[in-house]
Amino acid sequence: SHAWAADRMGDPTAKYLGRITLNPIKHIDLWGTIIIPLFLIITHAGFLVGWAKPVPINPNNFHDRKKGEIYVSIAGPLANLAIAIIAGLGLRFLLKADFPNNILLTFLYYTFAINVLLFVFNLIPIPPLDGSHILENMLSYKAKMVYNKIAPFSFILIFLLFPILGPLFRITLKLFSLLLIGDAL
Repeated sequence: SHAWAADRMGDPTAKYLGRITLNPIKHIDLWGTIIIPLFLIITHAGFLVGWAKPVPINPNNFHDRKKGEIYVSIAGPLANLAIAIIAGLGLRFLLKADFPNNILLTFLYYTFAINVLLFVFNLIPIPPLDGSHILENMLSYKAKMVYNKIAPFSFILIFLLFPILGPLFRITLKLFSLLLIGDAL
């Protein structure tokens, strides 16, 4: 979605690199998709973290740089929201119809839950998350300079927020479940 939005805003960089695709192989990051998740699984860390290759963009190609950066940044969370809505409504329909396939129901639920969590997580305004790019492009030049000073500490900030994020994710997931799936769960 980031690559598609960048192309729509005038930057074909990701398009030329073949990144406007649903083929997961094109998005694999050696460390973020393979090594770190595998390490966490092998060591029984109790949690799993991973990421895809960042989408290469050249903001100088955007028709409107500020709008382009905001649109490209919001594209990911909006794609997560759309997937969550589709999976949630599909789950609601199948549950009300007493659909017997537990594998499909489980798949839809996890698709729904993971995308709700990614939607919320990626909107957090801490670098390198999408929310940081959105906020940064709404700040004045002076505020942006101050804001950019937190970038070196961003991963520490994210880990410090983990105790708050757990309850936030649970509340958000419950709210989305009530809205989309209703009492069918």
